Amino acid sequence: MTPILLTLLLAAATPAAPPPPDAVSAAIARAAPGTRIGLVVVDETGREIVTVRADERFMPASNTKIFTTAAAFATLDMTSPDGGGGAEVRLEGRDVVLTGHGDARLSSATGCRSDCLADLAHAVAARTRVVHDVIGDDSAFPDERWPQGMSWNNQAGRYGTAISALTIDDNVVALSVTPGAAGAPPAITGDGYYTVENAATTVPGGKTALEVTRLPGSAVLRIGGTVATGAAPRPLLVGIDDPAHRAAWRLAQLLRAEGVRVTGTVSVRHRPPSPSDDPAQRGGAPAPHAPDPPAALARLVPPPLGEDVRHTNKVSQNLHAELLLRRVGAATGSGSVADGRAIVARMLGGIGIPRWQYAFADGSGMSSYNRVTPRATVTLLRWIAAQPWGAAWRATLPVGGVDGTLASRFHATALDGQLFAKTGSLNATSAVSGYLTAASGHVLTFSAFANDVPDDASATAAIDKALLAVAATH
Repeated sequence: MTPILLTLLLAAATPAAPPPPDAVSAAIARAAPGTRIGLVVVDETGREIVTVRADERFMPASNTKIFTTAAAFATLDMTSPDGGGGAEVRLEGRDVVLTGHGDARLSSATGCRSDCLADLAHAVAARTRVVHDVIGDDSAFPDERWPQGMSWNNQAGRYGTAISALTIDDNVVALSVTPGAAGAPPAITGDGYYTVENAATTVPGGKTALEVTRLPGSAVLRIGGTVATGAAPRPLLVGIDDPAHRAAWRLAQLLRAEGVRVTGTVSVRHRPPSPSDDPAQRGGAPAPHAPDPPAALARLVPPPLGEDVRHTNKVSQNLHAELLLRRVGAATGSGSVADGRAIVARMLGGIGIPRWQYAFADGSGMSSYNRVTPRATVTLLRWIAAQPWGAAWRATLPVGGVDGTLASRFHATALDGQLFAKTGSLNATSAVSGYLTAASGHVLTFSAFANDVPDDASATAAIDKALLAVAATH
């Protein structure tokens, strides 16, 4: 059989993609010139009812979290208390060692009621009144603090803070900004972890628009921009480079508050990445077994991981998603990013999604290297819905017009409370994928991506109108 004839036979065997309804086409046409939109919608039988660029690869932004959290549900225990992930504290001679195991929710906040660093400080204070060094140990995972392909300028803010097996307070430092007199700098206060260069100005009227810059690895924050006179004090959340150091630093503060004298310094223990952290490069003799550390004085047991997945998807929490990817990887490997990606790829291969239809460099969607097709995303969403845990996973998604990142979208429309989807937003990128209840009462599965959006435009309105048109006509 000639290649040309084989191609013609395959084409004849594949049903032609249905053209989008006129209302959907009109909605997509509202996007700014240059915008590339992909959309796939299927009915309850799996029949595709709308396809636009179904097999083109798009940057998915935070729709990446669909793949990460599905792998977490498929791999990890979502319902039991998270005893495997909690932080612990122990004494090694006169040193205090705080060790993390991937929990994303450890808190040092005043008034903390769950998963509290203060409980570990109490355990140390009950054993000794003098310690030397306070050491933060995040060696449970390789030291891979930022995903490949993430813009370095995101590191200064809470969306791009570093990832570590020892995480504290979402790996951000909270500052407070209070306006001064007109023309004067505002007052900026913190807990002393960062040195602040205050270049901001208080202005009469107008709006507060602050800019935070910090060079990677630097402890100096430069804060510029404007603060409106009369504005209430506002928090400013700043990312950190070394979460293990920050966690140990906060533990030292809490120990001193407990009356424990700290005579040494704050330091860290990291595990540098190695070829053995990549499943594609493993082989040879196993690594020698490290001596068992002294018994822990105390270990925290965080709430079930299912609660954390709900938080991760509802508000699109990048750090928590990255830690879920590493937790998935630690289930069978070293806890590396490569291990987590391998589990995701194994899951997608088992579903039957072709390997070329996706590529992921991270678990959150901050990487500009990620790519996926709308058709692959819909295939995954339909597979999720058929799993025993599918309903629980769907409940973690934002609801149109109701909560999370969709609270202000679809309000007072036919999809208010009828659309359950994960959103995504990154440079020149917008995404939303999930499930919606159409006018017929049937549940449709959909995935919509917009890439190459001009800097001064947004594709959100065009995508939302297209989904409303789909719901109205089906």
